[in-house]
Amino acid sequence: MKIGIIGSGIVGRVLANAFIKEGHEVMLGTRNVLKEEVVQFKKENTDALIGNFKETAAFGELIVLATGGAVTEEAIRLAGEENFTGKTIIDTTNPIAKEAPENGVLKFFTPANDSLMERIQRLLPDARLVKAFNSVGNAFMYKPKFPGGTPTMFICGNDEASKQTVTGILTAFGWETEDMGKVESARAIEPLCILWCLPGLTKNQWTHAFKLLKL
Repeated sequence: MKIGIIGSGIVGRVLANAFIKEGHEVMLGTRNVLKEEVVQFKKENTDALIGNFKETAAFGELIVLATGGAVTEEAIRLAGEENFTGKTIIDTTNPIAKEAPENGVLKFFTPANDSLMERIQRLLPDARLVKAFNSVGNAFMYKPKFPGGTPTMFICGNDEASKQTVTGILTAFGWETEDMGKVESARAIEPLCILWCLPGLTKNQWTHAFKLLKL
């Protein structure tokens, strides 16, 4: 597929590399094509394309939102809301507030009965959002290896076909997938970011992932 990645930070670049390794065409979307990290990414991935947010959203048959949560809605508007219509959108974002963590607990700018994914879905009613990749560090997003076995990625979204598409991507990337239901389930999945970061912020322990155990 043609993959458009909105956001050229570390998450965007890691996922871009992963999609390239899996044989997809990739455009990395950035506000600044001359940013040092973007220039280096292009040197290391000569077949990859670089564009602004609008070009990237138009390019992608599947789009990945890899922006900071606080700027995601602005990034979507810059990309052109019409360029998301009818497409599968992987939403990796978390609503992390600017305030400092409290005893290792990140603060969110969304209330308990709402989520950033729901806000994005309201902004893009005709896009097929799927939450994924928000509950693990970028070092383990592609081909994670843990002694305890294959880790679990929790997803949610309203469109079943798009969730199947993302499940296929996750399987190729080395994950098992658990579908938690509709978009409202992001209210539970997004806070997994807080839980994942707690050992890192309190003990400098960042090498872990979640796994759902079932009988």
